[in-house]
Amino acid sequence: MQFDLNYFENYQYIIGCDEVGRGPLAGPVVGCAVKINRDALSKLTELGLTDSKKLSDKKRADIIKKLQIKFLLNKKVNMPDFSFCLWEHSPIEIDEMNILQASLSCMSKCASTLMEESCITLIDGNKEFKEFTHPQAAIVKGDSKSLAIGLASVIAKVYRDNLMKEYAEKFPGYGLEKHAGYPTKFHKEAIKNLGITPIHRKTFKGVKEFI
Repeated sequence: MQFDLNYFENYQYIIGCDEVGRGPLAGPVVGCAVKINRDALSKLTELGLTDSKKLSDKKRADIIKKLQIKFLLNKKVNMPDFSFCLWEHSPIEIDEMNILQASLSCMSKCASTLMEESCITLIDGNKEFKEFTHPQAAIVKGDSKSLAIGLASVIAKVYRDNLMKEYAEKFPGYGLEKHAGYPTKFHKEAIKNLGITPIHRKTFKGVKEFI
C-alpha cells in the first residue's frame, strides 16, 4: 500500500495495531499488532486485506488459513513474512479500566512485544498510546489504509469471533455465536430473561441495570 510505503522511507519496520470488541456487552476486548517490513508488502497485498468488518466471514477465514496462523496470546509469533502479537483484557479488566483504556492497553502491549529499532507503530483510530516512548501515529480508518493495520484487524476479529463461539456453548441462550456479544435486540432480551453471565461487562448500559 502506498500509505505504508510512505513510512518505509524512514523506518525499516511498521507495526500496525487494531482492536475488536469495544462495543459488545460480553466477552473480552482483543488487540492485535502486526509487524512487517517493506519486502513483505507485495506478498501480503495479494490477500486483499482491508478493515475486517468489510470482509465476509469466509474471506477472513481464508486469509487466516492461507497464512497458517495459530492463535497465541501475550507473546510474539513469528511468521514467514511478518510477526504478530495478540492480547486481550477480560470483562473484569474492562470494568476496572473502562473500555477505551482497555482497548488502548491491549494494542500498546502488543506493539511493545514486537518493538525493535527502526520501527514505527501505526494505530487505528485517533488516539496514541500514553507512556509509549517509541515512534507512533494514530491513523483514522487505518485498517482501510495500512496493510499492517488491516491484517491486525483480521487476526483479532477471527480470534475473538472463535472465542465467542466457544462462550456460546458455555452460556447458551444469548446468541453469542451469531452477534459476538454485541447489544442486539435478541441479546438484550436474553439478559432480561436469563440474567447476566461471568463474561458480561457490568459497567455497560444494558447489563448494569440487571445486576
